[in-house]
Amino acid sequence: MAEYGMILTETQGKVAVIRLNRPAALNALCDQLMDELGQALRGFDADPGIAAIVLTGSEKAFAAGADIKEMQARSYPAVYLDDFIGKRWEAVTHVQKPVIAAVAGYALGGGCELAMMCDIIIAGENARFGQPEINLGIIPGAGGTQRLTRAIGKSKAMEMILTGRMMDAEEAERANLVARIVPTEQVVAEAVKLGERIAALSGPAVAVAKEAVNRAFESTLSEGVRFERRVFQALFATEDQKEGMAAFAAKRKPAFRNR
Repeated sequence: MAEYGMILTETQGKVAVIRLNRPAALNALCDQLMDELGQALRGFDADPGIAAIVLTGSEKAFAAGADIKEMQARSYPAVYLDDFIGKRWEAVTHVQKPVIAAVAGYALGGGCELAMMCDIIIAGENARFGQPEINLGIIPGAGGTQRLTRAIGKSKAMEMILTGRMMDAEEAERANLVARIVPTEQVVAEAVKLGERIAALSGPAVAVAKEAVNRAFESTLSEGVRFERRVFQALFATEDQKEGMAAFAAKRKPAFRNR
């Protein structure tokens, strides 16, 4: 397993856990951390022994934002030519396997955006979400204006982005930003448990389901339903579909083989 300086990785059965590990900086997202995160995500995505990935931080902070000290002196030509954000930050959006964000503490700015790039967010009771970039004279740059608006609606997203107001876990659940809230000390364990449940299912069906849900954000309803119908039909070519339906008819547990 690769050695990293700013993240920690482990595997629990078929579930990989990636932990952001810059405690002194509240897991501020710098270039090195994002490079390491991308490398770990790609490695686990390519590993046939891994079926789901949990991304987390500490109980104090998932990630308190981008590293402002690293960013402040950069010029427009530098960030443009280096494709700042685009080059390093979007690796999680290219992962085929489900990625579950286990969020405790602060998920602000880039941290909130990183959590929203994941497929499911499990929030600890102490979680706080926000896009406070306006306080720095900038706006969210890693999808915050787009993903937050799609998740919670225009009015609430506009208020948060224009004022920098934070949203607590209960409001985040009411607003559909997170799947559910769990005790803070159990957030990683609950995310792993969710990953294990997904890992017990058909890998091809899970991958197709993830792609179909994501298509809902990228297309019209009619085109999304058309895509869903085609990939639904395509799953009838898999052995797992035959096994799953045979097991249901026989009232037994299916033995999926991911093919």
